[in-house]
Amino acid sequence: MNATDDIVYLKGVGPARAKVLATELHIHTAADLLLHFPFRHIDLSQSATIATLTAETNYVLLRGTVSNLQTVSMGKFRERLTADFTDGTGLIQLVWFAGTRWVRERLRPNTPFLIMGKPTLFNGQWQMTHPELEPATADATPMKFLPVYSTTERMKQAGLGTRNLARLTEHLVGSITGIEENLPADIIAKYQLLPRIDALRAIHYPDSLAQLDAARQRLKFEELFFFQLDYQYARIDRHMRSQGRIFATVGPLFNRFYREKIPFPLTDAQKRVIREVRNDMRTGHQMNRLLQGDVGSGKTLVALMCMLLSLDGGCQACLMAPTEILATQHYHTFLRLLEGLGIQVELLIGSLKPADKRKIKQHIASGQTHIIVGTHALIEDSVSFANLGLVVIDEQHRFGVQQRARLWAKSSPPPHILVMTATPIPRTLAMTLYGDLDCSIIDELPPGRSPVRTFHRTEPRRPLVFSFLKKQIDAGRQAYIVYPLIHESEKLDIKDLEDGLEMVQSYFPRPQYQVSMMHGQLTAEEKAFEMERFKQGKTHIMVATTVIEVGVDVPNATVMVIENAERFGLSQLHQLRGRVGRGGEQSYCILMTKDNLANTSRQRIDTMCATTDGFKIAEADLRLRGPGDIQGLQQSGLLELKLASIVDDEPMVATTRTEVQELLLSDPTLQLHPHLKQYILRSKNNMLWGKIS
Repeated sequence: MNATDDIVYLKGVGPARAKVLATELHIHTAADLLLHFPFRHIDLSQSATIATLTAETNYVLLRGTVSNLQTVSMGKFRERLTADFTDGTGLIQLVWFAGTRWVRERLRPNTPFLIMGKPTLFNGQWQMTHPELEPATADATPMKFLPVYSTTERMKQAGLGTRNLARLTEHLVGSITGIEENLPADIIAKYQLLPRIDALRAIHYPDSLAQLDAARQRLKFEELFFFQLDYQYARIDRHMRSQGRIFATVGPLFNRFYREKIPFPLTDAQKRVIREVRNDMRTGHQMNRLLQGDVGSGKTLVALMCMLLSLDGGCQACLMAPTEILATQHYHTFLRLLEGLGIQVELLIGSLKPADKRKIKQHIASGQTHIIVGTHALIEDSVSFANLGLVVIDEQHRFGVQQRARLWAKSSPPPHILVMTATPIPRTLAMTLYGDLDCSIIDELPPGRSPVRTFHRTEPRRPLVFSFLKKQIDAGRQAYIVYPLIHESEKLDIKDLEDGLEMVQSYFPRPQYQVSMMHGQLTAEEKAFEMERFKQGKTHIMVATTVIEVGVDVPNATVMVIENAERFGLSQLHQLRGRVGRGGEQSYCILMTKDNLANTSRQRIDTMCATTDGFKIAEADLRLRGPGDIQGLQQSGLLELKLASIVDDEPMVATTRTEVQELLLSDPTLQLHPHLKQYILRSKNNMLWGKIS
């Protein structure tokens, strides 16, 4: 059978099962089925019996008979089916909660059956929920290792459980043709990889565990190689096709700002990033650069200096932020830093009066405004630019791809793009996820910044925590107390903002202490009012939700208390901690939790207390949550990796990246590797979700 043949023609499939395979697993061709890998193998040389089951037993095949079928009603249209299964060495109870009618029709008491599934102990008795079952025959298990495939209940009802899938793949691997080698021969030889057809056969039906491991290594390498090829070829293709404004020289605005206005000496990391941006902006190709930097690392200053490069080139620059609080803060920072340079800076946000919006839009369209700071209001159809040279996107993951694209579609040629994030992405993930982008990292903090000291405290120690807060406030400092909810939740046993405000006010009574509240349901004017009071020191404690997670900058705030810290992810905890430690004084983060923590929650809390390095925290987050949850990438192609792991196969990620880089360096258009070029052209997974433009 040829790899491209419709799966309907495979013996044992037919139209009805083909439809189920297409619907449930997106299997349409013989090759699709071959690429549906087993997630486990059962070693049939190690015969399993009920008597040999242990708590460590994972997935087994047992041979025996069933008896004592019982159906128990569980309410309207629901029932539970149980049966006893024995193999002569012991008894295990089989349980079904769905498809009970289908199972009951096929069970024959005292008839030999094979069952397959994961045994568990329940009230001291072995139990197996929703096992695969089939009549036992003498030739039912001729292979050495039985592959176990992922299936669905609908597939089982169509006779496509894991045992039947094994029969289909067993027939297929012995007859399939048309499987071509897809890796360059020199790479196969260099890393002693199995030929592709051998690996695809062995991943289903290995002769030994060593052969299975060799097959997995070959197919992992293949996955990661083409994953990298997708990205890096796209990057080269973008560089070859994209046109961009040329800013050939550094002009007077940049030089004067550098000599007279920089508030503190640039770190080596900041200087390196500025050089990288300068080099991009004078090539004639559109820059498309991601800037990663930990909280407080000085990304905003770097972005402003890059915007001055655009101004010196006779063009405008704009910065888009996800919230009005953050946009307003950037606006006031730019006004302060650029004072006296003759640069017109304006703020465009949704809460402005219509007349003010119209006036600002006129200034932008005429070129009177040099730097524009705003929110989503910048992408409105009514906003047009005179000559936009650079777009800076702050906290880029807060914006959708289409939202970002609407902004730089407002200029021709398209502006250079600098996207920033203060939520570090693990280096392993970044070099994979953003292979089609140029990445810059600021991995140093400005001089004078002391790392925030982080402590874990539970409820019995709250009086000591609040006593510490009083000492800080009496010394002239300020504090945040962050809660996960605004209103009380009946389902979640966590403190809410309103009750928390009452408790804080009881510990910190007026008029000696002033307490304010900030949350997302306040209007823009109310948020701005409360934020300004806190900045001016008129309030000592801000009780807030995570609305302050990004962009709030009050150097005098030295304490961050996070209530129910176990409810937050590592990235969010790190962002919240970044709201303090922005001045010269020693700052503190206190993580309040309940006494009994789940293992993963304790790991997060311990990680926060152990390090302030955002990249180390991101690596820990990746290991705890997996790549699918990092940065909200559940919809990303990362989850399409069937065998490889970004975390566990980090050395192979680096190896394949290097190999692809060297290949494209010598053959950037893949003219010498036509089979790779064909893959790129027909690939359905070019990872467009990962591109910034």
